[in-house]
Amino acid sequence: MTLPSRPLLPALLAALALTATHGARAADPAPVPVETGLSPLLPPAEPAPEAPPSAPVSPVADILAAPAPVVPFAEPLDLGEAIARALDANFDVQLQRISSKATNDTVEIARAGYDPRLTASTSTGQSQSTRATVDANGNILPVAGTRSDDDNARLSLSQKIPLGATITGTTRLNRNERSQASSSSLNPAYNSDVGISVRQPLLKGAGTTINNAALERARLGTARARADFAAQVFTVVRDVEVAYSNLALAREQVGIRSFSLEVRKKLYEENRARREAGVATDLEVLQAEVGVATAARDLLLARQTARDREDELLRLLGQETFENPIGPVTLPPVGEPVIDLAASLARARANTPEYASALASIRQQEIDVNSAKNARLPQLDLGAQAGYNSYDPTVGDAASNIWSGNGYNWQVDLSLSFPWGFREERARLRQARAGRDREEVRLAQIEQQILVSVRTAVRALETGAENLRLSTLAARLSGREFEVEKARYDSGLSTFRRVQETQDAFDQAKLAELQAKVSLRTAQANLDRLEGNATERYQITLAP
Repeated sequence: MTLPSRPLLPALLAALALTATHGARAADPAPVPVETGLSPLLPPAEPAPEAPPSAPVSPVADILAAPAPVVPFAEPLDLGEAIARALDANFDVQLQRISSKATNDTVEIARAGYDPRLTASTSTGQSQSTRATVDANGNILPVAGTRSDDDNARLSLSQKIPLGATITGTTRLNRNERSQASSSSLNPAYNSDVGISVRQPLLKGAGTTINNAALERARLGTARARADFAAQVFTVVRDVEVAYSNLALAREQVGIRSFSLEVRKKLYEENRARREAGVATDLEVLQAEVGVATAARDLLLARQTARDREDELLRLLGQETFENPIGPVTLPPVGEPVIDLAASLARARANTPEYASALASIRQQEIDVNSAKNARLPQLDLGAQAGYNSYDPTVGDAASNIWSGNGYNWQVDLSLSFPWGFREERARLRQARAGRDREEVRLAQIEQQILVSVRTAVRALETGAENLRLSTLAARLSGREFEVEKARYDSGLSTFRRVQETQDAFDQAKLAELQAKVSLRTAQANLDRLEGNATERYQITLAP
């Protein structure tokens, strides 16, 4: 029963006084001014001209005359279609999809470290020496020396291999021409050479594990991005399920409130007719008026809630504008839940994307620790190079004679270098170990969160199923009580206040039943989010 607001008390007292003066069954009760206090739903009471007793001025006239709002036509939207639209246009999913695709390029960047590198260069230059001479008078005079023109062309190809070695092949052609040449030297002269060199680290930077660290880390980063994308998909699916159910609930509430208002209007008209017949009092009519106003207020609030729920679902669907309303929605059926805590925990550990992402992060940190350990080793490199060269008067001779073997060179070298004290390397190793420890603690925290969340979701599912059963039973009982009380009132065996109380109880019981259905649906959606069942239930492909 909704109690009258404080401004109604004077009106109620006036009605009681009028009833005591004229009797409970007065045939022509005088109209009583009513101050409702329900603005803006009801206009404030104003002094009204005297009207015939049979036609009192009603404070709820506007409510009785107000037409039902026109709902814009829109196509029905089922839950599966809503989820498909959200996964296609939801902003959070789009952002995560872009981030996930971007991580694929990190793998290509890491692979590019083994791509061959081609280098070509050319140069031209001229030089001239000077020397001093003494003339007959003993004066020192500068004299131009020999001028030399040099043209060079060089081509090299190098590649790094997973062992850490760098292999480089080079070829060079040089043309040299001097302004003064002796008879024993070529002018111009062409000098060409070709060679290969290898430099292999023996300590720091040696081995496939260290040299493939960047590539492996990039692959793990891609796996983490895919897990994060899956987590976002599962979250959006859960949110759409909940928002869709809440919208269906809100619209059902509007229907219940609309029906309640119509019942209150009918009761109000019945009470007016009964008063006209002398079998009802002004107080009962006043109570009916308050009932109509209260039902109108509840309907107004229910419509506002429905619009808010619609906007929330439109937001999840990625709707850039909210001008096009969502069509009819149907509350998804709630079946008997299957409750198995051990199985739910196993599925959650196997399918929770956050858990998989944390495992990949730990592996990345292990790679960083191994790389930091390797960085503490001295740089010890073994190098070797060999090649042929020729010195000929023409370009053709220089190119053909280079392979004769008359001119050659080779060299083997060993170099050692290391920073004194390895201060930076030790600090980086400590940082890497701290990062690994942090991720291990984070993994333990995620395991705990999974355990608590699954246990909470399972309990919510158990409670929701029982709550729905009891709410359904209570709604049936309240409906039957309202029917019985209304029949007793029609027979003059009950009061109007009691009829209103039973109707209010019936409305609340129906709303409680709807809320129990949505709560159970929400609990199932939360458990499905933890178990990762969305891909199977809605045939979702997680490829970003």
